[in-house]
Amino acid sequence: MPASKTPDSPADTSAHRPMRTFGRIKSRPIKPLQAALFDTLMPSIAVPDPKAGPVDPTAMMPDAKAVWLEIGFGGGEHLAAQAAANPDALMIGCEPFLNGVASALRHIDEGGLKNVRLHADDARAVVEALPDASLDRVMILFPDPWHKVRHNKRRLVQDDFVTALVRVLKPGGRLRFVTDWKDYAEWALERFQRNPHLAWQANEADDWKVAPADHVVTRYEEKKLGDTAPLFLEFERTA
Repeated sequence: MPASKTPDSPADTSAHRPMRTFGRIKSRPIKPLQAALFDTLMPSIAVPDPKAGPVDPTAMMPDAKAVWLEIGFGGGEHLAAQAAANPDALMIGCEPFLNGVASALRHIDEGGLKNVRLHADDARAVVEALPDASLDRVMILFPDPWHKVRHNKRRLVQDDFVTALVRVLKPGGRLRFVTDWKDYAEWALERFQRNPHLAWQANEADDWKVAPADHVVTRYEEKKLGDTAPLFLEFERTA
């Protein structure tokens, strides 16, 4: 692979970083054409460094009618499809797995998408840097399950992170959590329902067993790696 500006592995700042909620950040070598997009495309669509100060969505896309955040977009199929279907919405995608970021860049480039911004690292830093009530939707699809009990503390969905998400959601904003692990669905539901500002939108079993109309099936989902068919938990931010 030719030299490129593909992000390096983060330096060891474990004393200052929150506990990692994701696994590896790179696997196989990134294909040359995708690697080149880190040089040509990524600089123009990268989310401003959240460590440098507040992240203002209106500065990224001033004419956006809505702002969506996808946390852990995997290969980017879902993010790109939602961006294509909602061109007036700013789509912010966060993913620490560099091969996934490379794949997303390809989808964005091939689709000519102008409403996507990417953060190739931990989403929690972006959430922390966003203004209050700045998001219309948050989507968390198939996060690392950490299904061994001793690893549950590494799960993304924790009480403090739910509080952080509620802060950045607008009243009436939606949060969607999808997993194919029963234990994680129960874990997440318990923590989401503990927050008094989130209302679960389910009235019957089909509401969490049947995919919403706008759901986009991803390659990960097709692999069926979990212990259940996907479970869809949808919440609304109350006043």
